[in-house]
Amino acid sequence: MAFPYYIHLLEFNIHPHLLFETLAYFIAARIYFKTSKKTTYTTFEKMTLLTYLIAGAFLGSKIVSLLESPLFLLQGDFLHALEGKTVVGGFLGGWIGIEIAKKQVGMKESTGDAFVIPMAVGLMIGRIGCFLTGLSDDTVGTQTTLPWGVDFGDGVLRHPAQLYEIAFLLFWTTFLVVMKKKEDPNGLLFRKWMGGYLLFRFFVDFIKPVEHFYFGLNSIQLACLIALGIIILQFRRLIGVRE
Repeated sequence: MAFPYYIHLLEFNIHPHLLFETLAYFIAARIYFKTSKKTTYTTFEKMTLLTYLIAGAFLGSKIVSLLESPLFLLQGDFLHALEGKTVVGGFLGGWIGIEIAKKQVGMKESTGDAFVIPMAVGLMIGRIGCFLTGLSDDTVGTQTTLPWGVDFGDGVLRHPAQLYEIAFLLFWTTFLVVMKKKEDPNGLLFRKWMGGYLLFRFFVDFIKPVEHFYFGLNSIQLACLIALGIIILQFRRLIGVRE
C-alpha cells in the first residue's frame, strides 16, 4: 500500500486528507443538527453556536500549532508555522467559541453534550484521512517493533497512531453514551468525553516524532494539562449540583 493513498472516484484522484476531512465536517454537522432536534435551541441559536465553534476551532488549532513549532517563530518563518493545525487546539478553541456564543445569545445551560457524538464521529472519519495520507500528515507514530507497525513509505515501521485514536474514540464514546444516566446534569457527558480524550492525547503524543520543547512536553500536551485542570474543577461543580 502506497502513501498517500489517493481515492479514485470516476476520473479523479482525490487526496485522502481532503476527502475525509470534508466528509468529517459534513457528517458531523448533519449528526449535530439531527440529534439537537431534541433540544429547545432555536435555529438561530444553533447557527450562532456553530459559527463561533468553527471560528474558535480555527484560531485554537493555529495557536497551539504555532506553539508546537517555536523554532519557526524564532526564525521568522511564520508562513511555515501557520501551515500546521491541531485537533486538540481546535477542540479547545471551539469550546471557548461556544462559551462566547452562549453569552451572545443569552444561553445559560450547558450545550456540550449535543456535540459529543458529532465530534467523535467527525474525528474518527478525519483520522482515516490522516492515516491514508501517511508521513506528510505529521500524525504518524515513532518507530516500533510491534507486529502491527506500519511502513508509511520511508522503510520504517511506525506506530499507527491514527488507528490508535480511532479505536480509543470508538470505545470511549460508546462506553460513555451507554453508561449515561438520565439524572446526569447537562454538560457532564461532554466533560467526561473531553477529559478522556485529552488524557489519551497527552500520553499518545509521547510516541509521535515531534519535538518536546516545554520541559519534555509539547504544546499539545501542555494544552491538554491546562484543559484537564479546568475540566476537573467543572466536573466537581457538576457532581455537586447532582448531589
